[in-house]
Amino acid sequence: MAVGFDATDDLQEQDIGLSYPPSPNLTVSDLETSSAVSFSQRTSQVHLELPLVPCHTPAHLKSTSTSDVVGADDERRVPHQRMLSRSRSLSLLPQNGDERGTEVGSFDFPCDKVLKMQQWVLTFAVVDFDLDLGPVVRAVYPPVYLSPSELENIAFSAFPDSLQFDQGAEVHSFRIRVYSDSPHTPSQDPPTRPETLDGFIYGFSYFSQTRDSSSKRGYRQSSLVLLTHHQYPALFTRVISKLGPLFQNHGITMLETACHNIANWQSPASGSTLELGFLGFVLHVELPTNIDSQQLVETASFGRGFDPTEHLLASSVPLYPPPINLFEASLSHLWSVWECLILCEPLLVYGPSPSMTSQAVWWLRDLIRPIPLAADIRPYFTIHDRDHASLVNKSPPKVGLIIGVTNPFFAKSCTHWPHVLSVGRKSRQGATVVTGPCAGWTTKTHRRYISKDRQLLKRLEKACASSTLDRMQASLELRRHFCSRTNAVLVPLNRYLNALIPSPAERNTTLGLRRLKTFNTAEFFLSLRSSPSALPFKSPSKQREFYEKWLRTPAFGLWLARQEEVVQDTLRQKM
Repeated sequence: MAVGFDATDDLQEQDIGLSYPPSPNLTVSDLETSSAVSFSQRTSQVHLELPLVPCHTPAHLKSTSTSDVVGADDERRVPHQRMLSRSRSLSLLPQNGDERGTEVGSFDFPCDKVLKMQQWVLTFAVVDFDLDLGPVVRAVYPPVYLSPSELENIAFSAFPDSLQFDQGAEVHSFRIRVYSDSPHTPSQDPPTRPETLDGFIYGFSYFSQTRDSSSKRGYRQSSLVLLTHHQYPALFTRVISKLGPLFQNHGITMLETACHNIANWQSPASGSTLELGFLGFVLHVELPTNIDSQQLVETASFGRGFDPTEHLLASSVPLYPPPINLFEASLSHLWSVWECLILCEPLLVYGPSPSMTSQAVWWLRDLIRPIPLAADIRPYFTIHDRDHASLVNKSPPKVGLIIGVTNPFFAKSCTHWPHVLSVGRKSRQGATVVTGPCAGWTTKTHRRYISKDRQLLKRLEKACASSTLDRMQASLELRRHFCSRTNAVLVPLNRYLNALIPSPAERNTTLGLRRLKTFNTAEFFLSLRSSPSALPFKSPSKQREFYEKWLRTPAFGLWLARQEEVVQDTLRQKM
């Protein structure tokens, strides 16, 4: 069965600024991303190679691609947020945003502050649209070496592939690979940047477009990008959503204030709960114990008083706009999507905007926990990415690969992919047709092993026609349901592994066994037969087929290796 994409040749190279007809009816969405920075042996100073021209706050505009979604400005008006005094976290602002002037901005930032800031955020990049070059990184602060390919990758990833509004703003995120030659610079100015945690840089971009009569194109397009090594989409989406509009209206003053605020944060400690002052607000944040651990509302340190508008589970997905909006057209198929994720099946996520694809990809990645991520994910992926040729080609897609795309070019280049999830709400009569695949789920190969929860499905369908609060609560329930199923997948394996832990007598022999015994597939299936999984498999044969397939995935190998490490460490402590 061929995937029903609808793309024309003239859309293959559709990047921001390349002949878009203005769409006065389209608008704004909200979301995430991040990337890299460095340190200096002296006080650092940055000169922003960017004219700080006046711009106006974007108006709220309706978009067919992001129904019931408001502009990123609204992130600042979340209720119940405790305020810090302005003197502690927010600089004094000009009374009129137009008083910023047009000079190149600069500010001093001591090296000890840079080092503290880099524990959280590596750097901020300012990206502008150049009529001759396209998106270009105009400035990076604090100073850090970025290779030419990284600068190009960040610049194109910071902008939408296709225009979704006439005036407005949106927040999205991306992930780019760091190559071995990237962190090094031939000189000490700017200095070498810190090592990555996992070989990737994460970017969270606030993109805005405003009318500008002085521009030949009639618009000014720019992005402020937060670059980091941490996979904290909920936290950094909130940070860039607050900083972005303030920077657009007040310029370098706000960027300086943000850097000082972040430098004053406590050091990130696994599993800690922190109150972080930022631009006049307090961010209540819980950090995960490790990047593959689940952060659930029910077990959060905030207790029963958890408020999704105020409290942040750093590694989870932003809850506004409600994630269920993204999957409304695919609700009945989400159980198939979840199985594909667990079994490391490649998945193409298509959406009208990068804010939607990045939120969707982070949400899907979250459902895998506590199973380790054994493949590559790209919340927003463009044809300009250095990895484009290796990830998108005529060969079968890499195992477990999940990429979020908006350019219809991928419709033709990915027709051989087995699974396509096109995010968005159900199409309604009279709605504007969006280029690309219709919202929904398409698979060529997958047949479900496990029954869906039909009672939950009914509640979700009802919530989709209800208020924003109902949809937010339904999103939490949906996440809780699939996180529970992921844990249930591991129960039979954990039960079998307990039998592989050497007894005290075996540890005291001359061999001194201090590790798990060898995993035996045949013995595991005997154990599964006597103690089946609690998951509602359609039949015993479906259960065996599912586990046979999962035991061949790289995720199982990585999970087993980590269990062996835990057992070895525990046994060493008992010596």
